[in-house]
Amino acid sequence: MEKVRIAVVGLGTIGQTIHLPILSKLPDVEIVAVCDFDPAKAEFVSKKYEIPHWYTDLSELLKADEGIVGVDICTSTFTHLEVALASLEAKKHILVEKPLARTYGEAMEIVSAAKKHGRKVMVGMNNRFRPDAMILKSMIQGGELGKIYYAKAGWLKKLSTSNPWLTRKEKSGGGVVLDIGIVMFDLAFWMMGFPEPKEVVAANYSHNTRGVEDSSVVFLRMKNGMTMTIESSWSFESNEDFFYCDCYGTEGSGSLNPFRILKRMHGNLVNVAPVSHETPQTLYWKSYDNELKSWVGSLRGLHPVISTGEEAMHRMKIVDAIYQSAKKGKSVTIK
Repeated sequence: MEKVRIAVVGLGTIGQTIHLPILSKLPDVEIVAVCDFDPAKAEFVSKKYEIPHWYTDLSELLKADEGIVGVDICTSTFTHLEVALASLEAKKHILVEKPLARTYGEAMEIVSAAKKHGRKVMVGMNNRFRPDAMILKSMIQGGELGKIYYAKAGWLKKLSTSNPWLTRKEKSGGGVVLDIGIVMFDLAFWMMGFPEPKEVVAANYSHNTRGVEDSSVVFLRMKNGMTMTIESSWSFESNEDFFYCDCYGTEGSGSLNPFRILKRMHGNLVNVAPVSHETPQTLYWKSYDNELKSWVGSLRGLHPVISTGEEAMHRMKIVDAIYQSAKKGKSVTIK
């Protein structure tokens, strides 16, 4: 089997602890180059994984080519636009860690460039690839829960101190909404089948940050009558990090963390979710393992891209509306 030749750009935490360990073990992948502005880091990683080439300049990597088919972009958000456009212009398919960009406009630039050069864009939304999430999604698609009409999702976690740029709006594009809120938007929209949003009401708070929000509460109404609430926070006072996604239908409901699928049967609510003994850590790892395998499969032409650039544009349009609503203190219609 011919291997897919890949370059990894950005050797921070997500690149070194998740992407490289997984990609290096896939039998149909050859990592031919890595790139990071820190030469010591780039050289160290290339030796550790026996990768033949390392670079500190993306343009040099793309010029050298090395037969690269896909570029895995694990850089900070404020570089996504530049790295993505350069890679697409060099006729490379790309995987971009979330979020795709800082704004709807930047996301549109990337998607337009991909269409122009005939390349594929996948955005790293790993929660879609959790085993429990995929089971719940298949049950919803199969009509097991009836017609889904409401979903709520949220993620509460302490702000990471390893990425100080997250609280600098000019670099991050926003605060907790773009860091972890967008992940929960994506998961809930995917579960609901991507209904078209109609209006959004949002409240953002900045208790421990300046310039960006550290907590956000969002209510979304869809054109088909579905509704959704999303909460995300770096500052909610809680003993531990916590995330959830709950979907409610006319004949049952489904929840992640804890994993439950409740279905009305013979007048009783029965939990029909398969028994799982997987730890949160295992589910987290499998989500990335499945995601990266899916990306490689799409590069080999085995199936379409899952979590596309177009879908990411959809999320970014909502993010822009969230910031408008929070700033104006009223609902905003999404065109």
